[in-house]
Amino acid sequence: MKPFIYITRKLPESVIEPLMDEFEVEMWNREDAPVPRDILLEKAEKASALLTMLSDKIDRELLQNADSLRIVSNLAVGYDNIDLKAANEKGVTITNTPDVLTETTADLTFALLLAVARRIVEADRYIKEGKWKSWSPLLLAGADIHHKTMGIVGMGSIGEAVAKRAKGFNMNVLYYNRSRKHEAETSIGVQYALLDELLSQSDFVVILAPLNPETEGMFQENQFKKMKKTAILINAARGPIVNEEELIKALKRGDIAGAGLDVFETEPISEDHPLLAFDQVVALPHIGSSSEDTRYNMMTLCVENIQAVLKGDLPKTAVN
Repeated sequence: MKPFIYITRKLPESVIEPLMDEFEVEMWNREDAPVPRDILLEKAEKASALLTMLSDKIDRELLQNADSLRIVSNLAVGYDNIDLKAANEKGVTITNTPDVLTETTADLTFALLLAVARRIVEADRYIKEGKWKSWSPLLLAGADIHHKTMGIVGMGSIGEAVAKRAKGFNMNVLYYNRSRKHEAETSIGVQYALLDELLSQSDFVVILAPLNPETEGMFQENQFKKMKKTAILINAARGPIVNEEELIKALKRGDIAGAGLDVFETEPISEDHPLLAFDQVVALPHIGSSSEDTRYNMMTLCVENIQAVLKGDLPKTAVN
C-alpha cells in the first residue's frame, strides 16, 4: 500500500506531479479557503505526510491521532501553527521553506514602507475617484525615505535583506535582535540598539521577527508612545506581535504617523476592520512571499522535503 499524502490547499498539479508518481495523494479542492478542521483531522489520521499552510493548526490533538504521520511540510518560513513539542514526542519531522522567500519578502516589505511614506495608495484612490482637479504644493505630500533612520526588529535573513535595500536609499539602519549580528554590522553597516533606543530614534520601525513567546504582544501602548510622532510602523512578520487595539489607539492619538501591515492578529480580516478606516494605513492580505517564482519554489521545496522523508533521507529544511 502506498503512503498517503494530504495537501491542505489546492496547488498546481505540475508541482505535485512528482509525488503522484510514487504515492497516494489527495488535495483539498479550494485555493481560497482552508480545509475544515474536521476534514484535516480525518485525513491526518491515515496520512504519512501533510503539506500544510500557515493557516492549518497542527496541534497536539491532530498529532496524537496521526499514527502514520512522518512529516509535516509547512508552506511558510514560519511554523508557529505547529506544536513542535508534540511533533518531537511523536517523532514527526517538521519542515519549512526558508531562504527561497527571503528576497521576495524583503521586496514587499520595502514596497509597503514606500507605499505608506509616499501615500501611494491614497494617491491612486484620489485620482481614480476623480478628485484631481489641480496641482498644489502640498498635494498628498508624504515623508522622505532617503537619509532617514530605519529600525529593524528581528535581524534574520529577511531583516538583513531589507537592511541592504535601506542602504540603497542612504538610510541609517538600527536593529534589535535576540543576539548580535556582528557580521551584518560589518558587511551591511547596521548598528545594534536596545529596543527602546531603536523605537525612539527610528523614522520607520520594521517588524521582521518570528512569532514566539518572547515576541507575542511585543508592541503595546508603551512601545507606540516611545516612537516618534512622525514614525511609521511596518509589520511584515506576524500579526500577534502587535496589539492591534493599542495600534488603533496610537493612530487615533497621533502617537505615530501611519502603518503598513501585511499581517494581522486574526486572518483574514473583514472589510470593516477598524484599521482599514485610516488613510495612513496600508493593508495587504499577507502576500509577503507572493511572487509566482517564489511561491512555486516554496511549493517545490515542500514536495522535495516530503519525498526525502518518505524515502528515508534527510529533508532539506527540517526545523526539529
